[in-house]
Amino acid sequence: MNSAAGDSHLLVVDDDVRLRALLQRYLTSNGYRVSAAADAAEARALMKSMAFDLMIVDVMMPGESGLDLTKAVRAHSHTRVLMLTARGEPEDRIAGLERGADDYLAKPFEPRELLLRCAALLRRTTIPSRSPHREVKMGEAMFDPERGELRRKGRPVRLTSSESALLKLFAANAGRPFSRMDLCARLGVALERSIDVQVTRLRRKIEDDPKLPLYIQTVRGVGYVLVPDRVD
Repeated sequence: MNSAAGDSHLLVVDDDVRLRALLQRYLTSNGYRVSAAADAAEARALMKSMAFDLMIVDVMMPGESGLDLTKAVRAHSHTRVLMLTARGEPEDRIAGLERGADDYLAKPFEPRELLLRCAALLRRTTIPSRSPHREVKMGEAMFDPERGELRRKGRPVRLTSSESALLKLFAANAGRPFSRMDLCARLGVALERSIDVQVTRLRRKIEDDPKLPLYIQTVRGVGYVLVPDRVD
């Protein structure tokens, strides 16, 4: 069972019968409660009687599209939305994000990546507002923004001044996505590629699997966001 699942209730909205059944079975086997709908109309009917923590919505559906459904949901709800689509062009990803989607996953995708993204989005819903000096927990890593110190498994991890500045910015704005351009402007960096390099290095120092990051997430078509662990 996925320990991040808890009592989270997911709604899968996809007109592909086979994929819908596979997703429902896979997510259920990983500890989630899962309902499914074949189209936007069916999804709306379910939402009238049940509350959902996360919606996984296909973009291309007959009738009302996933984009339109997401826009309508976002108008009155803070439910997280993960969009699935075979269309992976940047403008398509941006269109989904503009309508309120929280993340975007192009088909075909690895089931494990979907699982990790679901966990990250659900964790983001419970992140409390934090002061700029509050320590940030990321699995076995802990960052102290005031001192600019990172520790992993209790041991200090060396940060460059650039990495420390980037992590401080992320820590003070946990859950808020930043574009590469915005990060460059805030950190006084000339090249967006420099931001990518710093993020890659931070992931190696923080993440269990830097290729499937849980804490410094890529927001498709936008940039990056820090999604730390919940601290009660």
